[in-house]
Amino acid sequence: MDQSAEAPKATPTAKEIAAEFREKITGPNREYEPGDRLPAARALAKERGVQLMTVQSAYGQLRDEGLVLTQQGRGTFVRDPAVPLGTEPGSSPAFTALAAELNTIHDALRVLGERLDRLEQRVGGETPPSS
Repeated sequence: MDQSAEAPKATPTAKEIAAEFREKITGPNREYEPGDRLPAARALAKERGVQLMTVQSAYGQLRDEGLVLTQQGRGTFVRDPAVPLGTEPGSSPAFTALAAELNTIHDALRVLGERLDRLEQRVGGETPPSS
């Protein structure tokens, strides 16, 4: 038996594909910058010898981590970390819901702050009760 022959590669899992692209997006020797398009899922599946669902699952993991955006009909793109999560088209539905909730909380805090300012102005003009 010839020991120099390469052993066949195992079929990668979605988790392994996601880890590979995570490194290519965030690692020290990054290959993808914000706005760059990842390989088409169908082409990558064919190249890696996996089912399309495997690549879609890997890209889904990256999207759920906030690393990429998926735009139907256009592809999967590296997300710009300077843009708030959940605000871009193609964001993870979880991040979109979280962003909406945070906006609601921010607005409520702003209104409460304004009310507190008005109350402090009213109370500040009164003389304190004597003991």
